Amino acid sequence: MTLPENDFQILRLSDAFFIAYPNPPYTEILQKRERAYNCLLFQSNYDYFICIPFRTEITHPYAYHFRKSARSRKHKSGLDYSKIVIVSKAEYIDSRQAVVDQDEYRETVIQIEKIKQVAFDFVQEYVLHVNGTKLLPVQEFKRRYAFSPLRYFHQELGFSMSSI
Repeated sequence: MTLPENDFQILRLSDAFFIAYPNPPYTEILQKRERAYNCLLFQSNYDYFICIPFRTEITHPYAYHFRKSARSRKHKSGLDYSKIVIVSKAEYIDSRQAVVDQDEYRETVIQIEKIKQVAFDFVQEYVLHVNGTKLLPVQEFKRRYAFSPLRYFHQELGFSMSSI
């Protein structure tokens, strides 16, 4: 699967994804059986996509917080970088377009380059820390990644089993 020229799409993760990554043991992956897991999907330069979930309530700073939607004035809605998942198979992506708040969609489109850069940096900083290239202070790493699903995607991120 490749994304359109604008290089992002708003989609949902498929049932096949949730079958491959059940809870438990994948407890940090957001599970929403009762409603769609809407996410902003970017194609990386590697063999995977970066999937950032839309969330209604985000209280930490590792997110893009919406500011201009009616929903964001009632809730702390945004795109949660701390819950990024790596998607390596096309069947893990539901081909039907996800439905999101129109004001949040517009803000996403306007801020897409900023959102994309921060998301890629968030993943890259995780990779550099885990492979020992550029270590973050221990407390900072814990703040950012303690509840991150990135730990489940070491193979996709290029780590050998011996470095895990």
